[in-house]
Amino acid sequence: MPTTDPFPPGHAWSKGFTAIGYTDLQGRPGFKMALHRVPADPARGSGERWYLYTAQFWCSGFSIVEVTDPTAPRFVRYVEGTPNTWTLQVQIAEGRMITSMERIMPGWGDTPGAPFGEGFLIWDLADPEDPKLLGHYATGGKGTHRNFYAGGRYVHTTALPEGYEGHIYQIVDIDDPANPREISRWWRKGQWTAGGETGAPAETALHGGGYVKGDRVYLPYSGGGFVILDISDVTRPTLVSDLSFSPPFAARIAVHTAIPLTGRPLVVVNSEAIAERCDEPLQFGGIVDVSVETRPRLIALFPLPIPPEGAPYRSFAERPGRFGPHNQHQPQYQEILYQDENTVFITWFNAGLRVYDISIERQPQEIGYFIAPDPLVRRGPLPKTGLVTQSEDVVVDARGNVYLSDKNHGIYVLRFQRP
Repeated sequence: MPTTDPFPPGHAWSKGFTAIGYTDLQGRPGFKMALHRVPADPARGSGERWYLYTAQFWCSGFSIVEVTDPTAPRFVRYVEGTPNTWTLQVQIAEGRMITSMERIMPGWGDTPGAPFGEGFLIWDLADPEDPKLLGHYATGGKGTHRNFYAGGRYVHTTALPEGYEGHIYQIVDIDDPANPREISRWWRKGQWTAGGETGAPAETALHGGGYVKGDRVYLPYSGGGFVILDISDVTRPTLVSDLSFSPPFAARIAVHTAIPLTGRPLVVVNSEAIAERCDEPLQFGGIVDVSVETRPRLIALFPLPIPPEGAPYRSFAERPGRFGPHNQHQPQYQEILYQDENTVFITWFNAGLRVYDISIERQPQEIGYFIAPDPLVRRGPLPKTGLVTQSEDVVVDARGNVYLSDKNHGIYVLRFQRP
């Protein structure tokens, strides 16, 4: 029988959360995560099985963990990736998996001048413990960062092809996975330097992934703001509207994520904290009203996390590492993922995982948090200012299990009791 790895030593701060499982991933911290469910097979006498796939931090590749019993995650295997390559993201839908490949940013563990992989890989999950490679899409540049795939024939990429300054939006057809092909691309004016363009706002780059809702895609364009495109004709994405966030917010990754709700004309947005010890403008999570999509409006900001009573610091800004938002749970229309449009799960680096109630959209309220113990073993070069927890990504399954990754920890499995 599988047995969970021991929880890391130290004190965890929690409101509403219970830690029920943990996997150390054989010492390789996880990053972006995705889930896959294998239906029960009565003919073989097997019940349904659940699998967590996680991209890795500080090494190239991904890990597979069976989480059928979330209290006892079973580490299945580590699939090694292309050397000297970021493989930070994984997306799964309809039995296919998309894994990103990108040139590592200098200072993040790269080998200068060495070859690297780029683009994204397409995998078949017919055997969930032994994925089969179906194809490779190459950008012809430095690769893809965060992509969006919710099934069907199109991958919506955050790509950096040759000749552009900063990542742009591409739609790639994977109907024939052995021969994926670009359908179209869109970028902010000024990014296409090879075409003679100049004058893009500071830090203009699609951070991604673009989130598709019907014939619209919502783009978190960093210093280029929040962008809505019409993709009713996938061969010709066209601008509907945009909303600038910098200034007053930091230009670098000013808009990191943009998730539209399905039942309300709202988009939950957030930036990404970058500088350690808050040496940058304010970072934020908030809500944009798109009821008039040609005039998007920021209508609310999430309250900043406050340290729990008894914590040895007055503010998370006083802690080492980054303090601010990073990744949200993304439902992406997948029935195996948690779907509740009144609840937002979002990681806040050294403030851990935070949960917000947005049932009253102009008055979001924090209703829970989980701050893992600070790691005792450094597994990568960050954070530089001190070895503290840095919660990275969160995914919640339809059973209510919450998966949380960290720069220097494995994966926590949590349960949340809503107040």
